[in-house]
Amino acid sequence: MASEYVNQWIRIEEDGIYLVFGVTKENQLKLFHFSAKPFSRQDEKELTENEAFLQEGFQLVQVNFSGYNRPYEKHGNKHIVTAPGYMLTFVDMKDERNEAGRVLTFIQKDEETGAKVVTIWQFYQGTSTIRMQNEVINEGTKTQTLEYISSFYYLGIEKEGEMSPDDKMQLTFAHNGWQKEMNFHTYSFPALGLPKTQPSVYQRTSKTIELTNTGNWSTKEYLPMGYLSNEEADTAIYWQIEHNGSWHAEISDQNDHFYLALSGPTEVQSHWFQNLKPGESFTTVPVAVGVSEADFAKAMGQLTKYRRMIRRINKDDENLPVIFNDYMNCLFGDPTTEKELPLINAAAEAGCEYYVIDAGWYAPGLWWDSVGEWQESRERFPGGIREVTDYIRSKGMVPGVWLELEVMGINCKKAKNAPDDWFFIRHGKRVFDRSRYQLDFRNPAVIDHVNEVIDRVVNEYGVGYIKMDYNIEPGIGTELDADSVGAGLLAHERAYLAWLDSVFKKYPDLVIENCSSGGLRIDYALLSRYSIQSTSDQEDYQNYASIAVNAPAGLTPEQAAVWSYPQRNGDEEETIFNMVNAMLLRIHQSGHLAELSPERLALVKEGIAYYKEIRGDIKKALPDWPIGLADTRATFLCSALKTEKKAYIAIFRRDKDEEDDRTMVRIPLAHLFEGEKELTVKLAYPQAAMKENVEYSYEVDKKVLVVDFKKKVMARIFEITAE
Repeated sequence: MASEYVNQWIRIEEDGIYLVFGVTKENQLKLFHFSAKPFSRQDEKELTENEAFLQEGFQLVQVNFSGYNRPYEKHGNKHIVTAPGYMLTFVDMKDERNEAGRVLTFIQKDEETGAKVVTIWQFYQGTSTIRMQNEVINEGTKTQTLEYISSFYYLGIEKEGEMSPDDKMQLTFAHNGWQKEMNFHTYSFPALGLPKTQPSVYQRTSKTIELTNTGNWSTKEYLPMGYLSNEEADTAIYWQIEHNGSWHAEISDQNDHFYLALSGPTEVQSHWFQNLKPGESFTTVPVAVGVSEADFAKAMGQLTKYRRMIRRINKDDENLPVIFNDYMNCLFGDPTTEKELPLINAAAEAGCEYYVIDAGWYAPGLWWDSVGEWQESRERFPGGIREVTDYIRSKGMVPGVWLELEVMGINCKKAKNAPDDWFFIRHGKRVFDRSRYQLDFRNPAVIDHVNEVIDRVVNEYGVGYIKMDYNIEPGIGTELDADSVGAGLLAHERAYLAWLDSVFKKYPDLVIENCSSGGLRIDYALLSRYSIQSTSDQEDYQNYASIAVNAPAGLTPEQAAVWSYPQRNGDEEETIFNMVNAMLLRIHQSGHLAELSPERLALVKEGIAYYKEIRGDIKKALPDWPIGLADTRATFLCSALKTEKKAYIAIFRRDKDEEDDRTMVRIPLAHLFEGEKELTVKLAYPQAAMKENVEYSYEVDKKVLVVDFKKKVMARIFEITAE
């Protein structure tokens, strides 16, 4: 059934994604359908039968300039019916292919403002995910002030099916915070304050569901990603915003439908606006949006494939070496030559391949507010740090050090002598946070400074690994040389990414870990460049299990570094638990290994040895959660990584709920493999030790693994083979 208001339909089916665009009789481009299933004729009729709704809704891009009327009804801070967004007319569409996959390019124009908008959607063959960016160009004769532009906008996210959105729509996202990373939860729209309530009555609200970050810690409250499922229609949309600063995701209603809007910084949320003189342009931060059936694990599998496709090619994510770091539940930022040598010996004996000297190597005593010059401390290392890094290499490991290059302490001599334009400035003053200044990477002198440090630690100190930490939040941005403080922040962040690219171009085999007080910058602007990410500073190994289980939803398993830190006063089950936390991801070994009993050190060695056997599968495996995502209070947790014929399952029992005294857990396995296959189950780690503490069986007819843990705090890894 064709609409009398739509002159042209554009239907795309690619990589399991169904897209439907329409060009109206007013020559406006509309996005009507973005799904894992075809566009139904009933949905087509309902979306296009109201001419007024067509005029004000279904835009491909929302873009707002200052000083233009928005005549249609808009409540609150919603980014809808933007101007010139609602005035754009269709100019052209290109449909091409490149090495990654199909590329759609849309061009729209508004004559009144002179705005030209170019939209590029890059498909990636082999995954149902599209990477998107919009560019707005001022082709008019007047300067325009850009207040908002979407990277992705889609109205009608709830349209499939007959049920009320209250009953069928679910939103899953991750609360994130220091030592509380990857805390995924699922909500209905009413639970988030956005009920439909009366399906037969036209609904309007000023309420929005917002996931927002403002500042340079991109994931201090939420991961920049989400999963939106329609349980009735069995469809889902998932997304990630690929930006290392301020970003905004928004869900609300318009014209009795619900929309999803994704963007980088905004004026309302992020103190951002950008003046565009005639001929100037602005390009949005990239976002990735994909579709799947309503299955979180399958959606994350598609996103995992995509993340691997956009990532910088590097040896670290190919080889997955085991890293020892001396910080967590070990030296805690107080390294010396004397303390390091026995740890180096123990790490080498355990099978570690990299050894990282963490914070403190550059200054005696308390160093927090004096960092910034990154010169070795002869008080800590009388023979120089090169003596220690050479010893690390003599033991067959690659040495590394900790840096925090984006800051200078307020008592750093270099900071005191540097001009103010090295730093973030607001209200005419340097921005402070936790006794640190934020360096501005737009300044060439700052780039010279950080390049000198990188060159020195690599060439003089013999370093092959850098743990790049970042422990401040400088807030909304900087006013220097910027139209707005948010624009200053965005330009700095883009300059930082360009600097990273230059470092990896010069040192392609240098491994640089992304750390921000643990996992406070888990975003794919950075992780498309960095090969490895610190997932947390969590110091309690039982709490870390929740983070480790959920981590493969936030980033690829081979980029997710998890601490394993056997305690000085722990026992064998505690050591096993620590190892299982990390063994399906990236092992960041720590703890006082030189002081462990032979039995406990043997468990560390066994865990690392088994990890080396399976890491070839980890780098290509997809994640699954057989009993659901981890809850911070749950007694039993379980995560899986699966290939075509193998699955590796980590199972945890924790002492978290006094009312939950269960010892047994049932793990369904049938869904892990396509088709009817016979499964073989074996206990993979540990194989020999502590067998009396666990019993397990496999119910062949139900394809269920039953595990009975005899102690309150335990963990094991099982290996499932499909024949």
